[in-house]
Amino acid sequence: MKTDPLVASSRRLVKALHGLEFSAPVAHVYQPLDYARKPHEQYLQRYGSGQKRVVFLGMNPGPFGMAQTGVPFGEISAVRDWMGISAKVGKPANEHPKRPVDGFACTRSEVSGKRLWGLFADRFPNPHDFFQDHFVLNYCPLVWMSATGANITPDKLSATQMAPVEQACLTHLAEVLEILKPSYLIGVGGFAGERLRRAAESSAPTATLGRILHPSPASPAANRGWAQAALKQLTTQGIW
Repeated sequence: MKTDPLVASSRRLVKALHGLEFSAPVAHVYQPLDYARKPHEQYLQRYGSGQKRVVFLGMNPGPFGMAQTGVPFGEISAVRDWMGISAKVGKPANEHPKRPVDGFACTRSEVSGKRLWGLFADRFPNPHDFFQDHFVLNYCPLVWMSATGANITPDKLSATQMAPVEQACLTHLAEVLEILKPSYLIGVGGFAGERLRRAAESSAPTATLGRILHPSPASPAANRGWAQAALKQLTTQGIW
């Protein structure tokens, strides 16, 4: 049986990132595409087939979202109840006691994912209507944490440490864009927008690049009404 092209690319990314080491302040590294492979591949197979008009790209997993479910911005209720995805999730190596992976039993909310998927679900009550033309990806699947359990985003790591990560993730992103053939590439925040620009040079040169505000609660602008701001941006850019 032929492997789904998105699944095959995802597995290549896992291999490319395997064994990388990171120095302080990084103390723990989670790889959801490994221990949460089953729900991740369900997401790719169920909703990733065919060409997509719009591809949204996030940065990397949040501790209570994709780190638990394997799905980008993977707020539990959105993944389980709206997308209908649920599967057994394993444990990361060297799990931080303050950041356990409980899979779909996790009781914490991923605010960014709740906002993002909430906007999409409000407009498209049936997820198949959304995924017919749209898809959501994360640039990097790794989660980095300090000794205290604090989240460390990719933009906070040194260029030297990120070099092999960037190479693997840009290669993967370019492959996915070639598969999905999108017309619009929308970065969820500036970091993701820049990576889309780089990948699009070779894999989607005719696609229109755009951006929406990141829904993170760390963003004061997002906390002043993210859904309304994002909807306005999507409308202004001609996507919706």
